[in-house]
Amino acid sequence: MQLLILEIPLDSDYLVSYDKAMSPLPVPPAWAGPLPEATPPPVMVIYQLPTGTYETRAAFAVRGGSFRDKRLFAATAILVQHPKGDLLIDAGFGSDVAAHVAELPRIARAPYQATKTVSEQLDASGYDRSRLLGVLVTHSHWDHVSGLDGLQVPIWMNSGERHYAAEDPDGKVFRAVSAGHEVREYDFSGPPYLGFPSSFDVYGDGSMVVAPAGGHTTGSVVVFVTVPSGKRYAFIGDLTWQLDGIHRRVERPLLLRKLADSDPEQVRQGLLRVIALADLMQIVPAHDRDAYDGIPGLPARLVPAPAPGAAEQPR
Repeated sequence: MQLLILEIPLDSDYLVSYDKAMSPLPVPPAWAGPLPEATPPPVMVIYQLPTGTYETRAAFAVRGGSFRDKRLFAATAILVQHPKGDLLIDAGFGSDVAAHVAELPRIARAPYQATKTVSEQLDASGYDRSRLLGVLVTHSHWDHVSGLDGLQVPIWMNSGERHYAAEDPDGKVFRAVSAGHEVREYDFSGPPYLGFPSSFDVYGDGSMVVAPAGGHTTGSVVVFVTVPSGKRYAFIGDLTWQLDGIHRRVERPLLLRKLADSDPEQVRQGLLRVIALADLMQIVPAHDRDAYDGIPGLPARLVPAPAPGAAEQPR
């Protein structure tokens, strides 16, 4: 996310009251097709690794939000453990988060609190770093990639996001923290997936599937994960910053859509696609702390896992 913290009186779409009810997006038809086949191995597991929060107002986060409603935005990574090798979804805050925040335009800075980095949490749990295939980023904004400064592993991203990160002003922190990292570029050569036009099946078993969901950035993605219990998750990055976007079917405020999204209409279409899936899986906007409920934290000591095999390599 690249959230702009404006220092002027701002209401949602210029209405008099922040609390005034806003017209939601139309109700999309619920997904009526079959769920894609997924055969996650029995030992597959996911963990959440919170690395801190930063403060903003609901009025800046969702259309119709109140200026009096303070929100703590999560900076949380997800560790996917799989017999073919493990992946992180995003990287959270890094050890140099203060420097990364200082790189932002003044109006984009927000008060933040950092806890242990992903790197520190992995080490404290006794995690075997040789298992980690890399970090698959939902997109390249600072609050998703800051933690790459302590993770010397490949970065998995698609060509659209790689170009955005290299050229856009909002990729400045990514360019700093990714220096020296291998970039493993994947493409979307797989079939349509749950309403999205194409897909990339990371392990080849349907347990972790990436779908293009551009619009916030050029190459933003949704990462679908299915665990052995059959429970499904959609890690949607910044299609919406808060669960309000799903439950109330509301977008970002108009000004924030113009400032924060590369293609607001594309974001709207992606948001409607995931709203249509809300009864079938747990939708996880990256910055909503409550969205991670039920996902276990990393144990104090991880049970050693067998050496990984080969995941499908991106092209």
